[in-house]
Amino acid sequence: MPNSTEPAENKQPNTKTNKSPEPAHATTGSSSTPKGRLTKTPKVLANGSRAFTWYLLSLVVVIIDQWTKWLAETKLTFHEPVPVIEPFLNWTLAYNYGAAFSFLADAGGWQKWFFSGLALLMSLFLIGYLIKAPRTAKLLSTGLALVLGGAVGNLIDRLLHGHVIDFIHVHNADVWHYPIFNIADMGISIGVAMIVIDMLFLEKKREMPRV
Repeated sequence: MPNSTEPAENKQPNTKTNKSPEPAHATTGSSSTPKGRLTKTPKVLANGSRAFTWYLLSLVVVIIDQWTKWLAETKLTFHEPVPVIEPFLNWTLAYNYGAAFSFLADAGGWQKWFFSGLALLMSLFLIGYLIKAPRTAKLLSTGLALVLGGAVGNLIDRLLHGHVIDFIHVHNADVWHYPIFNIADMGISIGVAMIVIDMLFLEKKREMPRV
């Protein structure tokens, strides 16, 4: 009779081929990491303790501002212009009891404390914001430091004198006169321009993901 049992070595293993499509994952050391996750948003480091470098820049603005105001007070006569570059620039001592462009200058005196409070709040905000600002955002930090120095410079004037000391008089002969200003005002204006440039052109680049 024929032997119905075959030797074990003649038996073929029962293997099944898995033909199901495999997930399209990138080779990242983990089989569950999709390709789309390879793009990483760069980690933004804050200034932290390095903010003290920018505080020094603010202090330089305050020192130059107060020194030039002291020179204006001691060397110039109130509202008597001294020609520097004719017919465009004079040194003219003036007092501003209000805000920029003499806004609320004729108020009853309460504006001194109102604008002093605003300057103090702005200064405290900028001090904190400089700590949190991105470390790589040099233009932004420079602008913030300049605005901080200008705000503190004019705040000192309001607290000590009750008004802001101005002396830089830009004009075009007697046809056009720009409101008289000071170094603190220049710091604020230049600083705001730097902040705006950073917001418009550089902020989005810092947030772009890296491939």
